[in-house]
Amino acid sequence: MKTEMTVNGVSVCPTTEERHEYFTLALSPRRKKRLCQYDYRDADGELFSCVAPTLEECRTKRDIWLNNRNNK
Repeated sequence: MKTEMTVNGVSVCPTTEERHEYFTLALSPRRKKRLCQYDYRDADGELFSCVAPTLEECRTKRDIWLNNRNNK
């Protein structure tokens, strides 16, 4: 699968930016599911990556991750 988000399997997301792309997962010949692959790299350079049905859900997961990191 060709992707704009990775080079040789490594995320190319720049610091403090997000990248996303939608893909379709074929579960069976008649059933397909559309998902969003999401990457966000924070100011410290740590990468957050997830897959969810929508970009909004990915961003919600990212916000939870950021809040958990900031409350340590």
